[in-house]
Amino acid sequence: MRRGTRARTARAARTAGVLGTAVAAAVLAGPFLAGGCLANTPHYTPYHTYYVSPAGDDRNDGRSPAHPWRTLGHADNQAYQPGDQLLLEGGKRFRGSLELRRGEAGRADRPVVVGSYGDGRATIEARNSTGIRIYDTAGVDIRDLTLVGAGTARTTHTGIDLYSDLPQDGKLRHVTVSRVDVSGFRAGMQIGAKGRRGFGDVRIAQTAFHDNKDVGLVAYGADYGPATPWTYAHEDIAVVQVQAYRNTGDPKAAHRHTGDGIILGSVQRARVERSSAHDNGTRASKTSLEGPVGIWTYDSTQVLIEGNSSYRNHSGNKIDGGGIGLDSNVSRTLVQYNLAFGNDGPGFHAYSSKTNTAHHDNVFRFNVSSSNGRKKWEGGEFDLHGVRLRNLYVYNNTLVTTDAPGRPPMTAIRYITKQPENIVLRNNILVTETGPIISASKAAVAGKVAVQGNTYYTAEGKWALDWGAHTYGSLAAFRDKSGQEKVDGKPAGSDQAPCFRGGDAPAVTRVDRVWLLAPECRALAGGGLDLHALFGLDPGPQDYYGSPLKAPLPVGAIR
Repeated sequence: MRRGTRARTARAARTAGVLGTAVAAAVLAGPFLAGGCLANTPHYTPYHTYYVSPAGDDRNDGRSPAHPWRTLGHADNQAYQPGDQLLLEGGKRFRGSLELRRGEAGRADRPVVVGSYGDGRATIEARNSTGIRIYDTAGVDIRDLTLVGAGTARTTHTGIDLYSDLPQDGKLRHVTVSRVDVSGFRAGMQIGAKGRRGFGDVRIAQTAFHDNKDVGLVAYGADYGPATPWTYAHEDIAVVQVQAYRNTGDPKAAHRHTGDGIILGSVQRARVERSSAHDNGTRASKTSLEGPVGIWTYDSTQVLIEGNSSYRNHSGNKIDGGGIGLDSNVSRTLVQYNLAFGNDGPGFHAYSSKTNTAHHDNVFRFNVSSSNGRKKWEGGEFDLHGVRLRNLYVYNNTLVTTDAPGRPPMTAIRYITKQPENIVLRNNILVTETGPIISASKAAVAGKVAVQGNTYYTAEGKWALDWGAHTYGSLAAFRDKSGQEKVDGKPAGSDQAPCFRGGDAPAVTRVDRVWLLAPECRALAGGGLDLHALFGLDPGPQDYYGSPLKAPLPVGAIR
């Protein structure tokens, strides 16, 4: 290791079929096994283990806890080979930073380990530098550490920085980060590349990125190129049981978005599961033309976003501030079994600013969204927005809006897409308090959108649905005039009250109480369209709570 002086800033610049379980299978194909373990990683025996303790001496050989080195600076000057371990004494604090460069580490089957020994986690205080940097190499495991930066007001550095500027094709394989706590940096962790040779087989698990300035965790690469749309900097990234919270945003960042939780950009095959993003973006710029989002991906393909929660995320203005989203140039991605509530923007969004065809074949299913739009109310609970979206499937979601004092009534789904191609909305529960249930632009009328089998309910106001230039006052009128909510010429959909346990238009308190259907609502529990038989869509194996799916399907996310 040699001390690194170059820190990459987070520059995940927003570039503003039938999938079913096949998407999940494609996403999980490659090096990941069930349970999240990396395949084909043989057991290894460390070649040398080095110890560092405040009670040590840099003149020691560092080869045992009885003869440790004393400083992180001395440890950083050591050249580490595959299989070596560098262990810092648990419960102690070490000032400085570490860097693994080209020529060090590099083997997936015998990674260099950086971690703690003894009781508890060791803490790396990187007040004026990146905490741990991995540059043009891989084969590294980082575990059981706390990394602390200078604080969000002053820092320009990164907690854990993976960066490659190698010109060749291929990937630098195997980096794991587990049981690590990262705070006080500009970015908690970055996975970056200048060209196409980024990182592969990266796993971040049971780790917290909090109280950083710009972002908790971000992956990025070169801008998506329409001439080479198959080119992604990174592949096979797993984000499992990660917490990203209180990443505040930079009030002075007028030309970029800050305050995000988890961002994946330029990635082929990735998953974000059982993770959370909350209370981010509290100090995001009020003048930026872009805003933060809790969990989102852009310029990527075959991403699985599953079983996460994203809540109380904020924006400095009325741009973004949502829970979970798919941005420009995202394809073959599955978003399922997630919860979003209390965000400034929409709970979920699908967005593309591009006229290309790169946003395609994405699925949102069995998600729950409620009481979002605290600031950006126009987007509703689910925002389908942008220039061109193709083959977008939105089914079996539960979307419940709640009005707020001083804010106009909100819609469950906003649909503004100039060039829609096969947009599907089926088997969703859509509830508003007083606002229109759907607010759709005139492009939706052009026959490129299918709306079937949904349940529509307004709790306190007059039933209304905005469709192009028309506002319909009943489901029957919407069906008759628009041609929607019919299957093979027969009526579909329902305006039956969902009668959730906890009320018709519940506020978000306990999800296990609010969104379960009451016993008298069994018609909704089994009243959904048979997606497989009618349309060839595989709805997946389970509902939001993990109950096995069987015919007849439910309406909404919960059986």
